[in-house]
Amino acid sequence: MIVFSAVPAFLITLICMPPLIRALKQRQFGQTIYELGPQAHLSKKGTPNMGGLLIASSCVIVSLAAAFLKGIAWDLLPMLLAALGALAVGFLDDYRKNIKRDHEGLRPKQKIIGQVTVGLLFSLYCYWRVGSAIQLPFTARTWDLGILYIPLMTLLFMFMTNSANLQDGADGLLTSVAVIGAIALGAIALLISPLLTTMGESVAALCFSLAGAGAGFFVYNRYPAKVFMGDTGSMFIGGAMTAAAMALGLQFWLLPICFTMIMSSLSVIMQRTYYKATNGKRIFKMSPIHHHFELSGMKENQIVIMYALVTLGLSALAILAAIPLMG
Repeated sequence: MIVFSAVPAFLITLICMPPLIRALKQRQFGQTIYELGPQAHLSKKGTPNMGGLLIASSCVIVSLAAAFLKGIAWDLLPMLLAALGALAVGFLDDYRKNIKRDHEGLRPKQKIIGQVTVGLLFSLYCYWRVGSAIQLPFTARTWDLGILYIPLMTLLFMFMTNSANLQDGADGLLTSVAVIGAIALGAIALLISPLLTTMGESVAALCFSLAGAGAGFFVYNRYPAKVFMGDTGSMFIGGAMTAAAMALGLQFWLLPICFTMIMSSLSVIMQRTYYKATNGKRIFKMSPIHHHFELSGMKENQIVIMYALVTLGLSALAILAAIPLMG
């Protein structure tokens, strides 16, 4: 029954999005566009933003309902709090951009402080609840990080929420890969749940609810987008998927499932490092790397399809990597 939590999450988002779009338009919560970005994006200025509030609301409501029905809400709540903590950082960023009309939003240090705080708290919870050992792909073995688990997982949470945020730069891009990745992570949680008792079912409830909410949002976010999720939505997605993986000890599974998100961050790091080292030369035409593909002649729909197919293939590999955990 947990799998079917995707259906009400999808329907809530699908039905409630039109009135939310109207409300965002009335309050002029429109997207600000970076003038040095792809010129084709300038026409998107003013598109309603912060639609991620509905993704989060649908996911939280439906996953909590499913968890209460199964009697597993106490395992789900810390994951939801971590995701909502990441959302809070994104919401403050969107608030400054869309309400205060400050394109820069929160300063990098402010974002990092918020993300590190949330990541640290959730890492401490996982250290107490799950332990410091993480699973190794394609085996039933684990790697015990000891006390290093806490700082490393804090950094992981910060990195992944930022990676999801950076990938949200083309219509339907983050939404599509998040739906596929959440389904894969939810499927893995159900496959190995006998070994994890209620934790696996709690993760599955979160992931399938997120997938359903994301699918409903994609209807309005696909090209040409009628609404954007904003940092509010992207950081919620990154926080939710990272929290789900940490709760299962499946941190390494984020590599294939969230590969395109991770590459968004790595492309920015590579670009900035190379730019400074070579006095102004660039590896990519623009970073994150989806903008490089766009400036190389690919249309947004083509990039979304390419990223979705890559995520689909790597998610299938991630499911295969979890088979030894079925016992």
